[in-house]
Amino acid sequence: MRTTSHVVCQIALLLLLALVAGAGTAGAQTIGFQAGGSVDPEQFYVGTHFESPELASNFAVKVGIDGGFGSDLTSASINLDFLYKISVGTSWKVYQGGGPVVYIFKATDLDVTETTGGLGIVFGFAHEKGFFTEFRVAGGDGPAVKFGAGWAIRL
Repeated sequence: MRTTSHVVCQIALLLLLALVAGAGTAGAQTIGFQAGGSVDPEQFYVGTHFESPELASNFAVKVGIDGGFGSDLTSASINLDFLYKISVGTSWKVYQGGGPVVYIFKATDLDVTETTGGLGIVFGFAHEKGFFTEFRVAGGDGPAVKFGAGWAIRL
């Protein structure tokens, strides 16, 4: 019998594979790694993401998964972000967007797992060499605010 978290992970994997298979120019695809903190619940998180090349002018899709630790919880969030990017100067871009998010929470001291969803909003800055920082606000039962930084690598 499949649990909800297994189904959610399979859906996220299928979305990621569809993006990779359907992407046109490989030079603009990125895979990234990030870490940061969240508020409500207060947690440290680490994660990874895949970003498509631009699908239209300044428009890209990013699929990510983060794992959080702290506040007597372990958590995972699976994001599907639709991003709009704006160039700032010659080497920086500001991006904003959002999309559906699936959250999985497990109480550390109990054998209780809860899966819920919502919509998230993201705002960030990215340098052409790979460094980025972003701010996320959750809609639904996810962490109220997440702030992180990371590095993206072109494939």
